[in-house]
Amino acid sequence: MSLLTVAPAIFVMIWSTGWIVAKYAAPFADPLTFLAVRFAVAAAVLGVLAAAMRAEWPKTRAAMGHALVSGVLLHTIYLGGVWWAIAKGLPAGVSALIAAVQPLLTAALAARLAGEKLRPVHLLGILIGFLGVLGVIAPKLSGVSVAGMSGLGLAVVVNVVAMAGVTFGTFYQKKFVASGDLRTVTTLQYAGAFLTTLPLALLLEPMRFEFRLETWGALAWSVIVLSIGAVGLMLMMIRRGAVSKVAALIYLIPPTAALQAFLMFGETLTGVQIGFMAVAALGVYLASKP
Repeated sequence: MSLLTVAPAIFVMIWSTGWIVAKYAAPFADPLTFLAVRFAVAAAVLGVLAAAMRAEWPKTRAAMGHALVSGVLLHTIYLGGVWWAIAKGLPAGVSALIAAVQPLLTAALAARLAGEKLRPVHLLGILIGFLGVLGVIAPKLSGVSVAGMSGLGLAVVVNVVAMAGVTFGTFYQKKFVASGDLRTVTTLQYAGAFLTTLPLALLLEPMRFEFRLETWGALAWSVIVLSIGAVGLMLMMIRRGAVSKVAALIYLIPPTAALQAFLMFGETLTGVQIGFMAVAALGVYLASKP
């Protein structure tokens, strides 16, 4: 069994822990500050590994520039936007709902930006997956009112921009960063993310980062498992597959994160939600058919 075969399942299990880490680290570090440290450490670790393994670096300035830009789209805009919006009070359910729009947007743009032709079964799977996600996160939306959201307009806009950033980031990655050693490319991506996230943290936050065991634990998981493991799998799948099929995996993230939150934090998980998890999985299966 090849890595590419099991990569989607591993990616979903790992990537879904990002919301758990964000919640775990929130009391001890400002979101953009934490991400700036995470990107810097990830770039340093990958850079050392790339040098030790004599990985080949991009040979042209254009190739290096594309890697830096893709890092800004995939990490600074996406992760920075989501973490900042949630820190400003945006309910996790609303953030998850906005994220669930990404596969729909990706499918709508796939033919124009990536030349992908989606069959009716793929479109049906994407729609079914979206309905499944709605069912899973509905309880988190039940207490959210329009009046309560009135003061969170900027957070909603930032979260929407973050969703658009990762959508266009996957297309950009597919078109402009389709070759090259992933070890050095990813190093440059995190360097670009750090160089753009740090000024935002300096501008918008008091740069709080408490030197505690919880903070270092969250940072270690974020760097080793998420930034290196999960992102590496995502980039590999984008290179070797259709961006619309990779985006469809996003539908499995909220259900998996809900299950993890139930196990770790005791958050409510009903039978109806479990049923909709199966619906989301069915949607991803149909959307990922050859």
